[in-house]
Amino acid sequence: MSEISATALRPAQEGGTVAKLTYGEAVNAALRRCLEELPETLLYGEDIAKPGGVFGVTRGLRRDFGERVFDTPISESAILGSAVGAAMLGRRPIVEIMWADFSLVAFDQIVNQLANVHYVSRGELRAPVVVRTQQGSAPGACAQHSQSLEAFFLHVPGLRVCMPWTAQDAYDLLVAAVYCDDPTIVIENRTLYSAGKQEVVLGGPVQPPGGLRVRHEGSEATLVTWGAITARAVAAASTLAEQGVSLEVLEVPWLNPFPTEDVIERVRHTGRLAVLHEANVTGGFGAEVVARVAGSGVALRSPALRLGLPDTRVPAAPSLVAALLPDSDGIAASIQGWLAGS
Repeated sequence: MSEISATALRPAQEGGTVAKLTYGEAVNAALRRCLEELPETLLYGEDIAKPGGVFGVTRGLRRDFGERVFDTPISESAILGSAVGAAMLGRRPIVEIMWADFSLVAFDQIVNQLANVHYVSRGELRAPVVVRTQQGSAPGACAQHSQSLEAFFLHVPGLRVCMPWTAQDAYDLLVAAVYCDDPTIVIENRTLYSAGKQEVVLGGPVQPPGGLRVRHEGSEATLVTWGAITARAVAAASTLAEQGVSLEVLEVPWLNPFPTEDVIERVRHTGRLAVLHEANVTGGFGAEVVARVAGSGVALRSPALRLGLPDTRVPAAPSLVAALLPDSDGIAASIQGWLAGS
């Protein structure tokens, strides 16, 4: 992954500059900004300093920021445990867990320690730790490197959780997470790191957590989604539009705080709700979205639809992964069948 060239920058109307960056370069730019602006910030994890990260996302940061960027032993529990202590003493650690699956090794540090600091100290202490990780059903990654675990973190009070899809959000959400005084889990997707370059506004105001994105206008049903699979949802909506079906696609980059009232208001207009995520359907956060809308008293014209990965492990073979994860055609077909039966 190439570093950002100063000649590629141009002024932005809303402040800052604009650069054409990949998703991974946008993450790098966000880390660089936070290291420059916040002297209490530390950045560390496995192979993130001298090697520049297994995906190249942190390349050049050790060179430019010295010992504030460093490599660690292969011990997720040590990485997270030290981050909790450092944050309690005034530092602002950004730690990388190379694969979201490996965060389970440090679940005690995340769930019982990090999420509890503010509460058990009666509000006297905070733990502004950012945990950067990536997940997703990438071909060949196998069952131990392909789980989508956002619902695990969302079940824990005290943790903020976001899942950026675009390069702009990869930048904005990470900056917001680092500036936030609450522990935050930033879940990226490795299939996006080297995707095509997009225009990204750098250096603008720090945005507060929350909000949603209307990625496709529609009037017959509302589809709520997040993460990399949003691209398939948008493609499905475009296909359906050509067939005379009007599907609204809402992307929710922040899952905590979740824009419950905004989603309810959008569903109130269409009268139908579908949710789509890359995680397994059973126990996925989509079920929580359905429950919140149903509990609001909105009169749905048909039962809600949940789409996602079947309740199975993720195989290694790319052909089998493709067969399990809904693609745009499969999403469109599911929506068509659902609407036809309502």
